[in-house]
Amino acid sequence: MNGKMRKEEKIRRTGLLLAALLIAAGLCACGSAAAEPDLLDTVLERGTLIIGTEGTYSPNSYHDESGALVGFDVEVAEGIAQHLGVEAQFMEAEWDSLFAAMDSGRVDIVVNEVEYSEDRAEKYDFSQPYTYVHGALMVASDNEDISGFEDLAGKRAAQNLTSSWGKMAESYGAELVSVDSVSQCVELLLSGRVDATLNAETAFSNYLSVNPDAAVKIVAETDSTTSSLVPVPKGNERFLAAVNEALDEMRESGRLSEISEKYFGIDVTQEN
Repeated sequence: MNGKMRKEEKIRRTGLLLAALLIAAGLCACGSAAAEPDLLDTVLERGTLIIGTEGTYSPNSYHDESGALVGFDVEVAEGIAQHLGVEAQFMEAEWDSLFAAMDSGRVDIVVNEVEYSEDRAEKYDFSQPYTYVHGALMVASDNEDISGFEDLAGKRAAQNLTSSWGKMAESYGAELVSVDSVSQCVELLLSGRVDATLNAETAFSNYLSVNPDAAVKIVAETDSTTSSLVPVPKGNERFLAAVNEALDEMRESGRLSEISEKYFGIDVTQEN
């Protein structure tokens, strides 16, 4: 990063921090007993945004051949940090541990294709959507028994047990077999240890672009889309507003679309 960019980020961060302090002072002047602490203040004062992500989920969050952490969600998170004028610091963990890390304060946000759910909404506020993606059902090429989601009843599906895709497969009556990556799903499909796997269309399209000869096929897609959002610990309204401002900025500049095309080959950042 050159000196000019560092200076601009420092000015941006200082401005955000000053705005946060002025808002807090205004609240006190209006008779508030004490301004509520907000995660935005902590992030700006620290100078880093700590982001939870898996690091094993291509093309959203994974390591390239050089070992660098890359992916669609990684670049979205970096864009949020850049808007705030702070450095992006990633903490990698398995999916089940990401929210526990946010609950304990070890990470500020989780950026890892997180979808809204009523259970999560009890503990977190959510940003605006930044993707709109169809779900897809994959089976082995020689599988003629499964042609739609309803055919999952009584079948074995390779899924992350706590993901929304796993819950969807379970809702159709599938027996879940635990996996951590799309490549694991395909391995189990090809070995016959599972019958199907359900995931985002983007995850499958990315896998097939790298492995075009894989003996698998997509047999169904959901009519509706699901969206990725950034969860924020409840009670941090200014931090949530700053995250939304960052997403607005990336969408208006075309950066979100560019990142989507880079990793997915299609633009999934616009609502159909």
